[in-house]
Amino acid sequence: MTVYKTQATGNDFVMFEDADGAFDPQPKEVAKICDRHFGIGADGLIRVTRPQHVKDISDEDLKACADAHVEWFMDYRNADGSIAQMCGNGSRATALFIRTMHGIGGGGPLKLGTRAGVKELTPMPDDDELGAHVFRVDMGAWKTGDEDAHTVTVAGAPGEGKGTFVDMGNPHIVVVVEDAFSTLPVLEDLDLSRPPVVVPAIEEGQNVEFVRIDEIDGAEDRGEATMRVHERGCGETLSCGTGLCATAVVLHAKTGVNHWRITVRGGKVDVDVTGDDVMLTGPAAIVAKAELL
Repeated sequence: MTVYKTQATGNDFVMFEDADGAFDPQPKEVAKICDRHFGIGADGLIRVTRPQHVKDISDEDLKACADAHVEWFMDYRNADGSIAQMCGNGSRATALFIRTMHGIGGGGPLKLGTRAGVKELTPMPDDDELGAHVFRVDMGAWKTGDEDAHTVTVAGAPGEGKGTFVDMGNPHIVVVVEDAFSTLPVLEDLDLSRPPVVVPAIEEGQNVEFVRIDEIDGAEDRGEATMRVHERGCGETLSCGTGLCATAVVLHAKTGVNHWRITVRGGKVDVDVTGDDVMLTGPAAIVAKAELL
């Protein structure tokens, strides 16, 4: 069968269309194809299918897709084969994939089903810093735990940081480093090849973001920050869309600033915290087409 390699700020995916629901990727298959030495290599696999072909979504979520006239669902799996509720970067790559494969032009929004609800993605103009094929995705509401309620340590590094839980449809712990509450090394020196230790941990596991505030302009209500992330199920990645949103939520809570341009190892994105919603804006690309043997 034919698959495509896509990426969004370096968060990369193996993606394929399954309009008829003929395929049900199993964990071992996903892990094999995402292996960077023995497979194609990716942070995750995305099956682009119809909502009714996704076995694990509830009747309530299926109805929500029907009520919103959603045609396509992003069935996302982490690189180890485990299911993830949501992927902000993956949603942008999926929107580009659907529009390209089906010849959808214009600037109208696309509604996409996910395990974290229906998301609306709007194409935006190319940006000198963000890049080409830019989409803005309404990531919806979030939930947070008590500020700095988790202690986070990193293998081989002295000190510890304080983390805040954010639910973006999937679980995150956000740690602000290089401030008065962190004794961890500088952001660039952290070794994220192994999962950070979070106490207390989230029962289902967590993505962990480490962020440094670089600049704040209170008058313009804008800030700049740099982030690194360790994703459950695949390790450190060049970017994480839901993690970027969780990071902006925590930065907003700590500083009052609503609009953030955040640099990750794969590029830059804009994250806007507006009321109860988060908007994520960034680029996407289709890299290659492959035939599986």
